[in-house]
Amino acid sequence: MPDRGLPLSLWGIWWGAILVLRPAFSRLRTFMWFVTAVAGLTVRVDVLGVTSIVRALNLRPRLYTKLLDHFHSRGIKLDRLSALWAQAVLELFPSPVRINGRLVLVGDGIKAPKRGKKMPAVKLLHQQSESNTKPEYIMGHSMQAVGLLVHAANSVFCVPLAARIHEGLVWSNRDKRTLLDKTLGLLGILALKAPFYFVADAYYAAGKMVSGLLKQGNHLVTRVKSNAVAYAPAPRKKGRRTRGRPKTYGKKIKLKSLLANVKSMQQVASPVYGERNVTLRYRVCDLLWRPAGRLVRFVVVVHPTRGSCILMCTDTSLSAVDIVRLYGLRFKIEHSFKQATRQIGSFAYHFLDERHDPVALPQRQSIPTPQIGRLPKPCQTQNSRLSCLHPGRSCCPGTAPVSCRHCTQACLGLLRVLAANHSSWHPAIRICRSKRATTVTSGISPGARKKRFSSEIHRRSTGHAKYADLSLGFMTKKSDS
Repeated sequence: MPDRGLPLSLWGIWWGAILVLRPAFSRLRTFMWFVTAVAGLTVRVDVLGVTSIVRALNLRPRLYTKLLDHFHSRGIKLDRLSALWAQAVLELFPSPVRINGRLVLVGDGIKAPKRGKKMPAVKLLHQQSESNTKPEYIMGHSMQAVGLLVHAANSVFCVPLAARIHEGLVWSNRDKRTLLDKTLGLLGILALKAPFYFVADAYYAAGKMVSGLLKQGNHLVTRVKSNAVAYAPAPRKKGRRTRGRPKTYGKKIKLKSLLANVKSMQQVASPVYGERNVTLRYRVCDLLWRPAGRLVRFVVVVHPTRGSCILMCTDTSLSAVDIVRLYGLRFKIEHSFKQATRQIGSFAYHFLDERHDPVALPQRQSIPTPQIGRLPKPCQTQNSRLSCLHPGRSCCPGTAPVSCRHCTQACLGLLRVLAANHSSWHPAIRICRSKRATTVTSGISPGARKKRFSSEIHRRSTGHAKYADLSLGFMTKKSDS
């Protein structure tokens, strides 16, 4: 791109950020199709599948099938792509959130409803939510995602690093891994050299998660259930040592009992983002937790309006205020899920497998009053063994692997790079209605993307024979085949 003394355009920054992912593709053509897909996801204004990418980039109709072929290409190394993207995020965002010199990673699961009878990994899922807007049972995909917390202006947001379908796929009958094992494997794929804190909800408060993170030199910050128990260290016996191993666990303590006598707790201004003039009460106790087999730090927090909770951290040197602040930032991954679902369309994918046994979807029937609240009848289970979703395995016609999600993760991350490094009054970044002095960190609105980005692509009418000169010529370049 020639240097004319002007600031680098959004497309120039976008291209420089995605270029670092080139080593994850064995062929240049595969990488160019990946860039085309991410560019289409960046500028499209609807989530109507691959056709929305064709319309957004004004591609020729016959390129639709070639774009579909990209999604089951063997030239994509998914694990390598995730590791390169994690390294790129650390370079693109120079100010990640650091506590005690450690990065902060957040993780959570999300369930995407799917109704395809021949769609692999679709199973009956139970949704636990305090809101009555979600159905209790759905058919869909269960995924787990990991993101990195970064600073932008006066706010913090979560940049997605990787996501995988962790339920409904059976590669071997000998595979006995649980969701916690797969989460640890997902963190290992990122290949982060810097130590980090992993912040997650109460589901990940398990000994397997603690031991897996400590083995790599990392720590866990999570919430424990109110019925959890811990133990005080056993006092050392005086006098002559007797036979047997010394006692490790002392008095049993119910963690809920730490909430008693609230007035004797310490007070501090709430470190949770978005809260002002709020005072929290807390109590810190270092106790032995049997699932972890070691001393951990428990922080009992009482909020004046939101109730109480019990937080746990495997790093006993971390202060209680930092533990409360980190767990409050865990909700940032929910904002990423919302933006990925409604603006980017990350979970609007649809792929089929012709060799897959069709699953019997539950039918909607009138339920008598006495049966309300019972579990639905188990439907016909589908063969969840799948060979076409893994790189290097055989793919069949009509199948699009889940590598499409990597395009959406890169798209969401790139949009946040542009939003974090440009003023909110930029012509393409108009989220707020009024001009602000700080940058906007949530992303780029769909309307602004349609008005700004598309004007750089749609420089010709639909029926025109020749293409205009574009900075990224590969998007509309005629192919020889």
